[in-house]
Amino acid sequence: MKIEEGGKNMSCYTNANRCIECTVSQCKYHCDTENYCTLEKIMVGTHEADPTAKQCTDCMSFAKK
Repeated sequence: MKIEEGGKNMSCYTNANRCIECTVSQCKYHCDTENYCTLEKIMVGTHEADPTAKQCTDCMSFAKK
């Protein structure tokens, strides 16, 4: 899979970020062949005023395919 990012093609094989595991295949930054993100870094945020569980957090770098 190739993703267009910043005007350059990125191959999932060479750009899977082994430090960011991800299973959200609906995201355009997901590596389709492995459960990793292809971004260099991500932003994690919350949708709760007082988060108390991991379900209260979100990947703010998500972008729909």
